Amino acid sequence: MTPRMDNPSLVVPGALQPLLDLTEVIGKVGVPQTTLDLVRLRVSEINGRTYTFPDDPEQAAGTDERLPRVAGWRTESCFDGPERAALEMAEAVTLMTDPQDMASDEIWEKSAQYYTDEQLGALVMHIGLVNFWNRVNVATRQEAAAWR
Repeated sequence: MTPRMDNPSLVVPGALQPLLDLTEVIGKVGVPQTTLDLVRLRVSEINGRTYTFPDDPEQAAGTDERLPRVAGWRTESCFDGPERAALEMAEAVTLMTDPQDMASDEIWEKSAQYYTDEQLGALVMHIGLVNFWNRVNVATRQEAAAWR
């Protein structure tokens, strides 16, 4: 599919840097980058935003081998408790099955067992930011992105 336009974050003057700055801030509060990556991929899967993964073994060496299994996180044994809690939160916030209570108290309490308020805040902001990026990219029919 041909993109409808260049990426809006590059077209709108001054838009890209604040988004990159927010990403940087989110990454500094102690949620492991691997967890943020799992969440980014799961949210993107839900939203129809596709990524390509390197085929070359050398390029793939730094890529988490669990990424192709993230859609099945509920039944895959390779994800730990904090990752499962983050993925469950990501699905609840992204799917918004109940907009009045996106993340139920049960989901929130599971995440709160593993993350501080600052980390939970960053996790929710990360989910929202990934949803933002996905919606912009899907709406403008951007090409599949290379995972990095």
